[in-house]
Order: sequence, then structure tokens, then C-alpha cells
Amino acid sequence: MTDPETPAATPPHTGALRRAAPALLGYAAVRVLGLVTLAVWSAANGKSAHRLLSQRWDSLWYTRVAELGYGYEVRLPNGDVHANLAFFPLLPWLERLGSAVTPLSYPDAGLLVSAAASIAAAWGIFAVADHVHGHRAGVCAALVWAVLPVGIVQSMAYSESLFTALAAWSLYAVLTGRWLTAGLLAAFAGLTRPVGVAVVAALWVAAITSFVGERAQGGSTPRTDGAQVWRRALAMIIAPLGAAGYVLWVGHRTGKGPLGYLDVQAGWRNGFDGGYAFGRFVAEKLTSFPSALAGVGLIVGVALILWLYVACVRQGQPPALLVHTGIVVALALCASSYFGSKPRLLLPAFPLLFPLAVALARLRTLRSALILGGVAVASAAYGAFWLNGSGPP
Repeated sequence: MTDPETPAATPPHTGALRRAAPALLGYAAVRVLGLVTLAVWSAANGKSAHRLLSQRWDSLWYTRVAELGYGYEVRLPNGDVHANLAFFPLLPWLERLGSAVTPLSYPDAGLLVSAAASIAAAWGIFAVADHVHGHRAGVCAALVWAVLPVGIVQSMAYSESLFTALAAWSLYAVLTGRWLTAGLLAAFAGLTRPVGVAVVAALWVAAITSFVGERAQGGSTPRTDGAQVWRRALAMIIAPLGAAGYVLWVGHRTGKGPLGYLDVQAGWRNGFDGGYAFGRFVAEKLTSFPSALAGVGLIVGVALILWLYVACVRQGQPPALLVHTGIVVALALCASSYFGSKPRLLLPAFPLLFPLAVALARLRTLRSALILGGVAVASAAYGAFWLNGSGPP
């Protein structure tokens, strides 16, 4: 779809912002609803919403990295070693920078980064869906991502929003042929979370597919085409530097070579086992009645994710999106521990939401708004209940 504003009337960046405005305003409204609900719920329980968002669970680990650097670890009674080397550095770096240039503490700088990144992520999701499925689907995609049951994580001092923003804009750059931008963003995504490999793989697949397609068409070689080829090749080199650089640095620091990062993850009892541990966890849930309902819910959830992925394939999503989504889903579902984390680990798999977004876009605006509004209220209540309870492990 083309922007109704002409380049002469509206600068490109202004037109892009105006086009994304419904998605961004709707996203912001959902996040405000979630935060207000959390504040009220937490106050009723004698807890601090601010602390729940910025100073618990993984956010504490990121803050310690920002304040003290790497080297902190906790030895548990069972012999496990939880080392902060497991946490990739981009979010702590930004927290340290935010605290240095503002009066904010490290936790509050983390909240600021998360808030900005969540808006950037919503915009990136809109941009990708708009490019693939049109404007209405783009707006709906950003809003569906906002109203996910674990959407409150997008407002926490966690790395999910930052990673999703980098991944979404890298994928958008791939889809629009901005290869160097895509490579740089993929490198930063690789400095944010281990699943950054999904963005790198998506870029590589798209680039290789482009090379093969051009060769099949006879390989025309105007100077502009040659420059594009070099940009694409350079993007493929740049993209993995973030993840590879950090993993190799951890291996050097631990003295265990290139696979040292895997040993760090093993200290957290985390790894990739093809889904065996998760399958056993679900099976154990089915052995008694109260927990059997949770087990059935997990099975239904996994089935829904797989069905949505098949729907993405049938929609004809570009290979880059399918590769990114497939790897994010595989790493989330096949991790060997932290089963309660799986829903939030799936947040970067935003193309899974495009079939739902397209379906909503086909409805009348009022009906779509009512559906999304109702889900937003339920999501806000669930997020407040969740963070005041077990919360993200």
C-alpha cells in the first residue's frame, strides 16, 4: 500500500510516523492500561509495582551487570552456579549509559530503555505487517502483540522489548532491501539475547535466496546491482558479529574456549534438548487432576503455536519471517528448563500473530476494537495477577 501523502507534501519520516500513529497510540493505550491495573493491584496487595517491574527476577541480574560488570555469581546448595555471564550485554550497557546521562538509577534507566524499546518494537511490528499484509493488518498486529497475556513483560526492565525492536526493524530492513541496516540491527540483536541467532539466520536465508534468484535470472550486473550485492554480502558478515563476539568473549573469560557460554548456561540448568524435558514436564502435569488442567492448557497452547506457524506458511510470509519465527519457537519450546518462561520467550516471534491480525483487519473497525479492548482488559488483569504472584521465573 502507498502512503496517501506525497513526498513533496510530507517528509518521508513524518509520513511514516503518521501512518504508524494508530498502531502506536493504540499500543501506548494498552500499555498504560496494563500499568495502571498493575499499580492498583499491587497497592491492594501491599506491594510496589515499581519494584515488580524493575527490581525482581532477571531485571536484578541486568542491573548488577550495569553496576558491577561481569563476574558476579551465586552458588546454590545443590552445586549449581548462576553466573551473570548468562545475560547478554546490550541492555546493561544501555542502563549504564542512561544512568550516566540522566539522574536515573540503573533500575529506572532499565525501565526507560524498556519503555522506549517497546514503542520501537510496536512500530517495527506494524512496519513489517504493513509491508506484508497492508495497513489495517499492521495496526492490528501491533495491538495483538500488546494484548498478549504476558504483555506486561514489555514494560519490565527485561530485554524482550529491546530484542523484539531490533529484530522487527532488522527484518523490515531485509524485506525492503536495506541490507547494511539489517546487518547492523541483527548484530545488536545478537548482543541482546542468545536468540539473536534467529535474526542472523533470517538475514542469511533472505540474502542467499536473493543471490540464487538473481543468478537464476541471468545475473545482470549494472553498477547498482553490484553495489547491492556487496551490501548484501557485507550484511551477512556483520550480522553474526554481536552474538559471536559475546560468546567468544565469555569462552575466553571462563577459559573454556568457544563453547564456554554453554557451560555458563548449564550452570543455570538451561540448554537445548529438543523438547524432551518440556514434554516430560507436561506429562507429569497430566498425572493428577488439579494439575491436569494446566497440562491440557499447555498442550493446547503448543498446538495453537504450531497451528499459527502453519497459517503463516500458508499466508505466504517471506522466508526471512518464517525462519526467524521458526527458530524463536524452537528455542523457546525446546529449552530444557524454566518452563514458566516460555510464554515471554515467545514474544519476539511476532509474525505468529499476523494470521490473527489479518483476520481482525477483515472485520469492521468497531468489532475489531471491541475484541481487542476486551482482550486488553483481560491481559491487564492477568499481568497484574501474574507479577503479584509467581511472575517471570
